[in-house]
Amino acid sequence: MHTRMPPLNALRAFEAAARHLSLTRAAAELHVTAGALSHQIRGLEELLGVQLFERRVRAIALTAAGKLLYPGLQTGFARIREAVEGLDRAGRDRVLVISAPPGFTAKWLVPRLYRFTNANPEIDVRSSASIAYADFTTDGVDVAIRNLPFGARIDPTLAADKLTELAIVPVCSPRLIARHGAPADAAGLLRLPLIHDDTLTHLPEYPTWATWFAAAGLADVDIRRGLRFNTTDHALDAAGEGAGVLLANDLPAYDDLRTGRLVIPVRLTLTTGRAYHIVCLKSRSQRPHVQAFRAWVKEEIAALDWTTVPQAP
Repeated sequence: MHTRMPPLNALRAFEAAARHLSLTRAAAELHVTAGALSHQIRGLEELLGVQLFERRVRAIALTAAGKLLYPGLQTGFARIREAVEGLDRAGRDRVLVISAPPGFTAKWLVPRLYRFTNANPEIDVRSSASIAYADFTTDGVDVAIRNLPFGARIDPTLAADKLTELAIVPVCSPRLIARHGAPADAAGLLRLPLIHDDTLTHLPEYPTWATWFAAAGLADVDIRRGLRFNTTDHALDAAGEGAGVLLANDLPAYDDLRTGRLVIPVRLTLTTGRAYHIVCLKSRSQRPHVQAFRAWVKEEIAALDWTTVPQAP
């Protein structure tokens, strides 16, 4: 005798809530209200005769029954998605959707992407610049560039390859040096306007100007002054126009340094404890267009030559 199948919408509501461990985010994904989602889950619990979630203040957690149900549903919905995708895979395999942080996209990826499309004319590339991590199951993203801390726990459904460690270094326009003179040491930067890239400074371990000056032996430096930006490309553009000295992520700054639009006024580099990774679903990692892009990015990173980057005179 077959067990009665619960409503598909209720199962879908439970799977999304269990994956996000958030009714709000699950409701947003399914385009329903949090109240409607909660109603569907309670109906499922009543039908099954078990409690699936522990309701906490501003949080939910799976019960033992929920943990038993979730893996099978997650696999089942993943299979359904793959089956639907298979209907038009022949056409979609021409399309490669790349997600990457805005600064990395604008300053490093976009200037090189034509080389990938020239070498792979059969692939139609779509670039999505976002500071948020892509959800590979819902966003239609094939591959992503992610800035991850060393030793970060990687979802077991994902394939992640480390590309390069991320460091920070002061950069400025040669025109700024011409106006104010080249600083002899870190203390010389105190007379120059500062630029702040606040993209990752919400992370407690991420180096700031205060960290950099302390590493240079200068304590209690007032770093409140100067321009602030919440995107790396805007901060680099301001530095390139001579607005001040920026403590920059080295990879997005590479092309401006290589071409001389920016120079390094004081060569003191700090590690960030983070690295760029290229990430995709393991289940899609063997698709030809994904394999081609992963190989290309690794080759481009390996070809970078930091010996060509000039220092300020």
